[in-house]
Amino acid sequence: MTAKTSFRGSFTALVTPFKNGALDEKAFRDIVEWQISEGTNGLVPVGTTGESPTLSHDEHKQVVEWCIDQVDGRVPVIAGSGSNSTAEAIELSRHAEEAGADAVLIVTPYYNKPTQEGLYQHYRAIAESTSLPIVVYNVPGRTGVNVEVATLVRLAAIPNIIGVKEASGSMQQMCEACRAVPPEFLVLSGDDVMALPLMAVGGRGLISVVSNEIPTEVAQMIEAAERDDFAAARAIHHRIMPLMLANFIEANPGPVKAAMAAMGLIEEAYRLPMVGLKPESREKIVKTLKDLGLAKGAYV
Repeated sequence: MTAKTSFRGSFTALVTPFKNGALDEKAFRDIVEWQISEGTNGLVPVGTTGESPTLSHDEHKQVVEWCIDQVDGRVPVIAGSGSNSTAEAIELSRHAEEAGADAVLIVTPYYNKPTQEGLYQHYRAIAESTSLPIVVYNVPGRTGVNVEVATLVRLAAIPNIIGVKEASGSMQQMCEACRAVPPEFLVLSGDDVMALPLMAVGGRGLISVVSNEIPTEVAQMIEAAERDDFAAARAIHHRIMPLMLANFIEANPGPVKAAMAAMGLIEEAYRLPMVGLKPESREKIVKTLKDLGLAKGAYV
C-alpha cells in the first residue's frame, strides 16, 4: 500500500503493553484487533507513545512484526523506525520494509541537535535505503530540534518522503507548511488538540494518542473534516477535548496508559524512567473518563 492517499485519516500511535517487565503480546494483539473493529484508519507501532526509547532493538522489531501480522493488511501500518543514529534508523527502516510495513515514521534525531542541513542529509540517507514511504516526525519538544518549513519543502522533493507528522506546537508553522509543500504532500497533526484546526488549513489527518482510548470518535472527527463537515467535526472535538488534554497532564504515555487501564484495556505497566501517575493526576484522568462514560477497569 504505497499510494499517498492511503495514509490520510486517523492513525493510532499505539501504546506498548508490558507484563512482568516483558512485552505483553496478547494484550498488544488484542489492542490492535480492537482498534480495527472500532474503525481506526491505520496504526503506528513503536512511536513515542509506544515507549520506543526503552525497547531493545529486538523488542522494537518484534512489536512491528506483531502489529503487521495481526493487522493482516486490513489497515495501513506506519512503523516507527527513527533514531538519533542515521545508521540505526536505516536498520530499523529496512526491517520494517522486510516485515511488510506500509510506511515508516521517522522522528528527528534527538539529543544530537543537528543543523537543518544535517536533518536533510539524515532523511535523504534513510530514503535512499528503503523503498517504503517515509513520514517525517517533527516533535521539537521531545527532540530539541525543529524541522523548519524550508527544510520540509526540500524533503518533500524526495520521492518517497510523503508527509510529516507535525507536532511542533506552532499553529503558525503548521499553516506555513500546508501553504508551502506540494498538494500531494501529507501534513498530519501529531497533536490531538490541533488536528481539527490543521485540517481547516489543509492538513490531511492525525497520528493520535487519544485514539488509543476512543478510536471511533477520533476517526469520525477526521472523516467529517475531510468531507468539509466542520460542524460535525467541531461537535466531536469539543466533546473529547478534555480527554485530549488529560492525556498530557504528565509525560506521554503515562496518562494514556493509566486511562486504558481504567477502561479495562491493558494492565498499567511502564519501564523506567517512566513511572505511574501522581494520585492527583490519576484522579483527573478517571474523572474525565467517567464524564465520557468510559471508566470501567480495575483502577477506577
